[in-house]
Amino acid sequence: MTNPIATEICNQIEASIIAKQAVVQDLQIIAQVEALTNLCLASLRGGGKIIFAGNGGSFADAQHLSAEFTSRFQFDRAPLPSLALGTNNSAISAIGNDYGYDKVFSRELEAIAKPGDVFIPITTSGNSPNILAAVEVANRQNISTVALTGMSGGELKRHCECICIPSAETARIQECHIMLGHILCGLVETALFPRLSNHG
Repeated sequence: MTNPIATEICNQIEASIIAKQAVVQDLQIIAQVEALTNLCLASLRGGGKIIFAGNGGSFADAQHLSAEFTSRFQFDRAPLPSLALGTNNSAISAIGNDYGYDKVFSRELEAIAKPGDVFIPITTSGNSPNILAAVEVANRQNISTVALTGMSGGELKRHCECICIPSAETARIQECHIMLGHILCGLVETALFPRLSNHG
């Protein structure tokens, strides 16, 4: 008899592969990631920065991807300006206490973002109130915004461009988000440091 745990492990891996196959076959997603890459390159070349935000697992992804820019991804090179909203616990508790949790990202974004920056919110549902509030601020301040979301894009799709992963499973969506984030980081890094990339 087949080991049920081993079977489930294989099933989960297969589900992840299926989700990624759906992404690679979606020409709109490929075009959107290409456009986001060019947007980030223009921002960084013009003195801007890449700003991420998310909740829960998406918060971890936001920190992860920001770190790939400020530290390094595939090879040693100069740091690239990027940050994840919500990493200052004192600011989060102060904003949450004074204005409500829905404002924890928007208040910080309003303080630090400027035209020429790129804002990349990450939300599997597309309905997180604090992400929606941050996008509202980004739109008001003329900050280019492209979100990573799930299949429907949720409410967020009405307010900014969304790269919608064609899956309804949170785990599969998050796995595809980090995959696309890694691709974005790699493309930006290679384009900005072509000589160093040849020696990576």
